[in-house]
Formats: sequence, C-alpha cells, structure tokens
Amino acid sequence: MIKHNASQPIGIFDSGIGGLTVAQAVVTHLPHENIIYFGDTAHLPYGDKSATTIQAYSVKIAHMLLQQQCKLILIACYSASTAAYELVKEYVGTKAIVMDVIDPVIHHLRDHNTHKNIGLIGTRQTINSNLYKKKIDNLNRGINLSARATNLLASAIEEFGNNQVIDSLLKEYLSHPSLQKLDALILACTHYPIIKEKIAQYFNHNIEIIDPSDIVAAAVKTRLANNNLLNDNGVGSKHFYVSDYTESFAAGTKLFFKEDIVLEHYPLWE
Repeated sequence: MIKHNASQPIGIFDSGIGGLTVAQAVVTHLPHENIIYFGDTAHLPYGDKSATTIQAYSVKIAHMLLQQQCKLILIACYSASTAAYELVKEYVGTKAIVMDVIDPVIHHLRDHNTHKNIGLIGTRQTINSNLYKKKIDNLNRGINLSARATNLLASAIEEFGNNQVIDSLLKEYLSHPSLQKLDALILACTHYPIIKEKIAQYFNHNIEIIDPSDIVAAAVKTRLANNNLLNDNGVGSKHFYVSDYTESFAAGTKLFFKEDIVLEHYPLWE
C-alpha cells in the first residue's frame, strides 16, 4: 500500500471545458486543496468516441496525473466514467484514489429521489452504456429513469458557450416524449451545468435540475476525510494542462475561476 499525504494534489480530467464545472465545485468545497486539471482538448468531445478510444485516452491521462503525485484522480467526464472508470481504477491500483462522476449521483438519488420519475440527458456514449439504468435499478427504490442522448450539446457549448444557439438544440432534445412528466432531470454531462438556467427555464422551473458538480465535490471531500487526506493548510494552487490549446478553454478557465490561468501544453501522443 502506497502511503499518501494530505499535501498531494487532486487530479481532475475531462475532454474540455465541461470538467471545469466540477473543478470549480471542488475548489469551492475544498479551497486549500491543490488542483491539477487536464483538459484533453485535442480529442473533445469524448461522447462520440468508442469506448476503446476513451479508455486509451483516460489511462494515458491517469498516468500523467500519477506522475504529478496526485492522491486522488477524479474522472470529471461522464463518457470516460462510463467507459473507463473500472480500467483506470485497475491501472492506478493503490497509487491514488480514483473517483467518477456517476456513483455520487446514484447515492444522491438513493437518498433524495425514491419513487420519482427521473430524466437523464448526456452524450451518446453515456446513454448507450446503460450504466445509469443498471445502477438505479439495483437501488430498488422505485425510480423510473428516462434517458435521452443529447449528443450535439457538448460540442455546441464548447463552440458557442451559453447563447441562443443552444436554445434551438434544447427545444429539439427536451421536447422528446420520454422527457415529459418528470420530477427531476440529471445533467449527465459536465458541460450541461453551464446552460443549467436555460434547461430550468425550458421546464418552467417545475422540475428539480440535478447538477452533479456540488454532489461530486462533496463526495470527494468525504472520501478524502475518510482517508485522512484532507489538506487544511494548503495554498489552493491550480495547475492546468491541455493536450491542445484552444481559445474556448482559455476563456472558460478565466470565466470559471475569475483569474488568468496559465495553460501548459501536454500532448497525449508524442
């Protein structure tokens, strides 16, 4: 068993700016933790990639984060969480704690949404994996899940941000019969909290919008506390790596963290 210490950083990765929603929540919940973020911008979005391809990228990134001595690696991407979580856990072994963005939400549903009609939107990879349904059915809490692939949304958010271009996509996707008469809707892509208010407006604020960012960040804090790895004295440094420099990612980091962030180029494939 490898001995970790609280001063080691938390590693977070996603294909692009979406994971910044999770990273921001982690910083809010754990302001003294040192964060290393990897945005695989050269290969975004992951949602239209094969599971094998996502696994290859994820293991490569996990290797890089291990080199940075991360005590915990958070897969801040739903497509990677569905396709590569088990493989990354196996690869990392005892060298770091590995978490995904799915299990904390499943635990939230278990505790707060029994006997409810729950909608789920995410990339094709996330929806087609059927992982959410399997995990929710295993809860045996009377939760009825209706899932809908909203595959173009992540790319549109990367390209356009939160503007009116998104509105027509939301109307097309959210008007589907499977997403009617819901009690709550899970935003199963880390990009979607960026447009959370638009989604809430579409449903006239009549349903609960489950933004996993805070749920996941709280779960990270609990996991670190349970392992005596909370950093209460750190400076809260943030270091960002990208596999390809993009203007949208640079703008996104400044928007989320209200400061100029230096992006270090780290190509995945040499």
